[in-house]
Amino acid sequence: MAIHFISDLHLSEDVPALNRLFATTLADWRGKIDALYILGDLFEVWVGDDDRSPFIDEALAVLRDFAAVTPLYVLRGNRDFLLGEEFARASGATLLEEPALIEAYGRPYLLVHGDAECSDDTPYQQFRAMVRNPQWQQAMLARPLAERHAIARQARGMSEAGKASTGLSAISDVTDSAIEALLAAHGWPTLIHGHTHRPATHRHGDGTHQAERWVIADWHGARGGYLRLDESGLSAHPLGAGESC
Repeated sequence: MAIHFISDLHLSEDVPALNRLFATTLADWRGKIDALYILGDLFEVWVGDDDRSPFIDEALAVLRDFAAVTPLYVLRGNRDFLLGEEFARASGATLLEEPALIEAYGRPYLLVHGDAECSDDTPYQQFRAMVRNPQWQQAMLARPLAERHAIARQARGMSEAGKASTGLSAISDVTDSAIEALLAAHGWPTLIHGHTHRPATHRHGDGTHQAERWVIADWHGARGGYLRLDESGLSAHPLGAGESC
């Protein structure tokens, strides 16, 4: 048995191939792993738990069927930070607050989405502080759904424009200082995150302590990836290329 970690699926009505990969992957893993952790950006956008559509209902059904027999944990990402308790009820998932420190197979692991650690991106960190504020979220959720969708489209458009002009720039990656402060605050466990779309393994240290950092692959096109954790440790695997477990 093993624990699997996925992140940055960005599911939406516009990516049917990824939606199918998600459904078939969870059906394949159902009852065959110890737990699944989704570390943010499961959805491309989430404007509130009261927003329902055939796409959302189908995604919730896939999650609920999986969670009926396998523990499911979800972190909020920068795209779906408005996931709430109604989502948790409808999906069967347990929502985690980050950073989430877990113990698995006798070792500690620290789980975050990863956007908070991109500390060089000052405008984004200001935006993040605003949208994670409970008062801002309460006001946002009080708006009509159509208005919330319009705001989300505007934010996505600005984000995509920024990506088109800079690509995967250094400012959009985590910083060593933020990562090492996070690791030090939690006793230097192994860190797992997504967000950056830069799957890799890194080592961090302060001269006395050392820890690994694993970045989960994002999903795009009809492919994705996941991390597998078992008694022998972590390993990275592809999805959508004839391998799903």
